[in-house]
Amino acid sequence: MVTTVAGVAEQDGRAARERAPRRAFGDWTPSLRSLDVLDILKAQNRIRALDLVPVRWGRMSASPWTFFRGAAAVMAADLAARRHSGLTVQLCGDAHLLNFGLWATPERNLSFDLRDFDETLPGPFEWDVARLVTSIEVLAREHGGNSAAAIAQCLTAYRTQIARHAGAHILDTWYDLIHVDRFLSVFTDADRPRAAAHIARKAQRRTHRGVLRKLTEIRDDRLRISEDPPIREHRPDGPADELFAHYRESLPDDRRHLLDRFTPVDAVRQVVGVGSVGMRVHLLLLQGRDTTDPLFLQIKQAGESVYEPFCGASRYDVHGRRVVEGKRLVQSATDVFVGWASARGHDYYVRQFRDMKVVAHGELIAPRLAEFATACGHVLARSHARSGDAVAIDAYLGRGRAFDDGMTAFATAYADQNAADHARLVEAITTGALPTAPGW
Repeated sequence: MVTTVAGVAEQDGRAARERAPRRAFGDWTPSLRSLDVLDILKAQNRIRALDLVPVRWGRMSASPWTFFRGAAAVMAADLAARRHSGLTVQLCGDAHLLNFGLWATPERNLSFDLRDFDETLPGPFEWDVARLVTSIEVLAREHGGNSAAAIAQCLTAYRTQIARHAGAHILDTWYDLIHVDRFLSVFTDADRPRAAAHIARKAQRRTHRGVLRKLTEIRDDRLRISEDPPIREHRPDGPADELFAHYRESLPDDRRHLLDRFTPVDAVRQVVGVGSVGMRVHLLLLQGRDTTDPLFLQIKQAGESVYEPFCGASRYDVHGRRVVEGKRLVQSATDVFVGWASARGHDYYVRQFRDMKVVAHGELIAPRLAEFATACGHVLARSHARSGDAVAIDAYLGRGRAFDDGMTAFATAYADQNAADHARLVEAITTGALPTAPGW
């Protein structure tokens, strides 16, 4: 992922076309598989909380879209079975549409960026692109929306932004931030005010004080997180205290000083997401000057990236650190409280909970799918330009439509495969081969 001299990088990019012809990305057949879908998914349960595994199956079985979100490991194995460009970036690892959103930078500006990095690892740039465009197709089939236009605009945005970064100074790319105003610029003049108002309302509610109002109560004269089993529940044997002590040591001195101004007062186990269900997640409440001065931290278990069997082990021994270092490399600005910890044989990473995060839902995105997909293409290109060689990627992509055509065909074919895989899971649940519990 080291930038090379421009002329050499261009040669590397064009040479990569021989290793992985761009239109050939559209070729997909299940015969490439050497592993069974359900075996891949069940293998992930080995490090998960067993009482939550039925909830995982329940959420994944809800629809092809929720299955797709929970099946990053399946897609990783499928992508690794194909030829790849060899042009390495720091992969997000799970670059589906809903993994893009708005959140507050340390300067309290709203930035549009990638959010979660549980699967981050160095790997071929096109694997992130493939997951993004396939997610557009899968989501459009479920919630409506013009997937053809959205995929086309997403790929165009990715190519044009890679070209822009290929011609930019390295520091300009590093400091490039997609502020909320730039995000809104992809919407039409008619839609922009409504989108801006929606974002402002959500961001104002999704703060530490907003969480305080919604998720806490005073019990025995003390501030406590409200329970909502199994989504949130107190676990007397939970490792939150051990994790907090280890996490503190991962922070730089200035952040440690800031953290020390807060006192941990409560913690609950939390169930989040789709792919993350069963991974141990804790919500920690800390108190500052008084009960109106909260800090909420989410402590989330990190396992092996789904790409490690194919790309090699992470350079970091602690998977929580792998997530945090990947996050710092990919994002233009990162939460000041991110850190990592280990306890009782499991690794974790830590981040603020919510902190003005605005995450869209599929049914909200669908009517403006092309605009949202365009913004996602911008972000993904910037993240790849930060961690990889934009000149080489630009030379590989070229100015024609070979890459776009290949990825568009792949999105359609793999969405079909995803639907078939979802049906396999539903059948296994129906026959009693897999236990299930209500997902939400």
